[in-house]
Amino acid sequence: MTQYAIGDVQGCYDPLRRLLDKISFDPEKDRLWLTGDLVNRGPKSRRTLRFVKSLGKSAITVLGNHDLHLLALANDVKFSNARFDSLWKILGQDDCDDLLHWLRMQPLAHYSKKLNTIMVHAGIPPQWTVKKTLKRAKEVENALRSEDYVSFLRKMYGNKPDLWSGRLTGAKRHRFIVNALTRMRMISHDKRIDFSHSGPPGKAGKGLVPWFEIPDAKWRGTRVVFGHWSALGLIVNDQLIAVDTGCVWGRQLTAVRLNKKPKVVDVQCPR
Repeated sequence: MTQYAIGDVQGCYDPLRRLLDKISFDPEKDRLWLTGDLVNRGPKSRRTLRFVKSLGKSAITVLGNHDLHLLALANDVKFSNARFDSLWKILGQDDCDDLLHWLRMQPLAHYSKKLNTIMVHAGIPPQWTVKKTLKRAKEVENALRSEDYVSFLRKMYGNKPDLWSGRLTGAKRHRFIVNALTRMRMISHDKRIDFSHSGPPGKAGKGLVPWFEIPDAKWRGTRVVFGHWSALGLIVNDQLIAVDTGCVWGRQLTAVRLNKKPKVVDVQCPR
């Protein structure tokens, strides 16, 4: 079995299918790790959801911030603006409820002991071990899968708190977990999440570093696969696989082989 990590698809269904052809993906033998943000901005979000759902256990996807936006919009939680126009096209279709239910059941973190690899959409706070990351992710997963999940969605948005504490409870605790796993890019030296910068790391403000550069981060020793940050570009090493290479912006959709020797395969995407 070959396992590939693929970066943010964001509704770019046709490049996804071309990429799978290029890696000779066989759903009977292989497995995909998708870094989330299956939807939004690209032209075929609904078709992307349908396809990934149809792959069953051959594809693992974690939830990204745009996936959560779709769930929020579907439940009248967040007003639309130009950034979310494409998400409305998913709503009201015959299989909409089925797709949204499936999406709501997806995890925020996935871990393979055999590969010593964890996947999240955006990042892992330096205060968390891999074990605690999975435990924190499960708290939000349980809230999303509950009958009262709309109450969770209503309280999900906001940039505070920006510093982790085990004393956080309720909506504040859930909000930090969501922000860390699905929105984080830069972090201050005192370990606060910064939401002001989404460009290349070198252009961030003084005192800010990428979340993965905090030297004493407790997750170290496990490889982290993530997307979310197209301005960061491709990173492939023993500790990190950053695989959002900006397909929706006219760059590439990229797959990185996770088992055996790492191998990078990409396809060009139309803007």
